[in-house]
Amino acid sequence: MQATKTSEIKAKILEGSKLALKKLVSKKRLENSYLIISDNGKVIKKQAADIRL
Repeated sequence: MQATKTSEIKAKILEGSKLALKKLVSKKRLENSYLIISDNGKVIKKQAADIRL
């Protein structure tokens, strides 16, 4: 029972994180803005329009 509840909570957290990321990228695209992200440990500035989800 406990393992099932934990996996359900984990799934909801992951789903919420994905939704938040999609909203952030969409907002930055509308603003024609950049996002600062990490690519294999290297910090880069990337145009939001170039990010594909």
